[in-house]
Amino acid sequence: MGAGSVGSVRVLSRRIVRPFCHHHHLEKEEVEVIHLTPWDLRLISIGSIQRGVLLPKPPVVHGDALVDALASSFERALGRFYPLAGRLAADEREDGTVTLSLRCTGDGAEFVHAAAPDVTAADFATSFYVPAVVAALFPLAEVLGADAALSEPLLPLVAAQVTELADGAVFIGMSMNHSAGDDATFWHLFNTWSEIHRRTTTPLGMVLAVAQKWFGFLTKPQPPPVLLERWFVDTSPVPIPMRIFKLEYIVDRRLAVQQESCFFTFSAASVQNLTARANAAGQGNISSLEAVLAHLWRAVCRARRLQPEQATFYSVVIGLRGRVDGIPPGYVGNAMVFGRAEATAGDIEQKGLGWTALLLNRAVASSFDEAGMRESLQRWVTDPDFTYDMGNLQLSSGGTALVTGGLPSPRFDDVFGNDFGWGKPLAVRSGAGNKADGKATVFEGPEGGGSMSLEVCIAPDALARLVADKEFMEAVSMTA
Repeated sequence: MGAGSVGSVRVLSRRIVRPFCHHHHLEKEEVEVIHLTPWDLRLISIGSIQRGVLLPKPPVVHGDALVDALASSFERALGRFYPLAGRLAADEREDGTVTLSLRCTGDGAEFVHAAAPDVTAADFATSFYVPAVVAALFPLAEVLGADAALSEPLLPLVAAQVTELADGAVFIGMSMNHSAGDDATFWHLFNTWSEIHRRTTTPLGMVLAVAQKWFGFLTKPQPPPVLLERWFVDTSPVPIPMRIFKLEYIVDRRLAVQQESCFFTFSAASVQNLTARANAAGQGNISSLEAVLAHLWRAVCRARRLQPEQATFYSVVIGLRGRVDGIPPGYVGNAMVFGRAEATAGDIEQKGLGWTALLLNRAVASSFDEAGMRESLQRWVTDPDFTYDMGNLQLSSGGTALVTGGLPSPRFDDVFGNDFGWGKPLAVRSGAGNKADGKATVFEGPEGGGSMSLEVCIAPDALARLVADKEFMEAVSMTA
């Protein structure tokens, strides 16, 4: 199936899955309310986080029995993250302010069973291009964060879709409202789901679960304890009144610039080679991630045919878990800042990989200043600004920007560790949510050991030139 092929994805059933063991919350006279932080609120007008894994054909259970079992384990995972099974509520006040909160109603997440009779696992590996049909493997398509509070009835914050492919392989995709959490929260929930399913549906998983309970025997690092309480600076009002009059006034539905996606994997050896080259310039202690992103930045500048004097910038999302007191690894919500590097396309091309990587290194190093971060959050309360989808960023930047989010964490963003009980994932992919020209998402590589994958979205003509760029592609080893 080629890059432009859509294929057919047929929805077989939909259901609402409610969080397991949440009855004591539902029995309270007052519904628990979790107020959103500036980090959450500023993302209210962007698309959902959409990630999913391709799994091999299950050896025993298929069809409705498999989907029912996955729905059961999903509701248990939601029990640990029960606010994500609630609903987003907007309170528009007479003074022109609006507050947003998560109401822990237990109304549940959407769970979809689908079939893709024209798609096989091989379609994910035969081309660098991401097939258009991948967008249909995720629920909550084209939904912005604010839609969860503006729609009638209110939309779920989380939805999952299990799609059976023609060759028996299974794709499990999940969508999460970005105002409810970032990539770290997303993968924490996803990792928890796969672990629960593996431990409760396979004989080996059940034996290992008993061994862990009674003898403390661990076979792999466990997800951190969940912290559901949101973090605010001490001087912040809670909830935060935003002077926007109506929630819909801050929603921007401009169409994104046309783009396509490719998936590039760099082997551990290739990553090591790029890192060694970047550090050979003697410019600083360049990390493997900085080296790979610098390699991408230089190639994208060439692919976009930017003029030498054209300014270009690269923004990298920096997670704050473990950096700020009160935001531990298991924090549920958004906790991130941006580091930004800027240079001319000519300097990036002429001064080389090491110089470009050093720009990113300095941007990351200078991105976190706790005192400055606290001041910024306090200013946001009185003068809120909102992040919009990458399509709007490219319209304002003239198509010169790159943004990388979804940075992997060694703590629990274990993408290829999401074994639901019948084998590790064959591939990972993103949906169309919050994706447009200039977005590059980082995943761990399928072989582990320091390998790395990039899902790159840029304009179709530039992407074709990127795939044909010999210097860039020499470092790329595979597509899966």
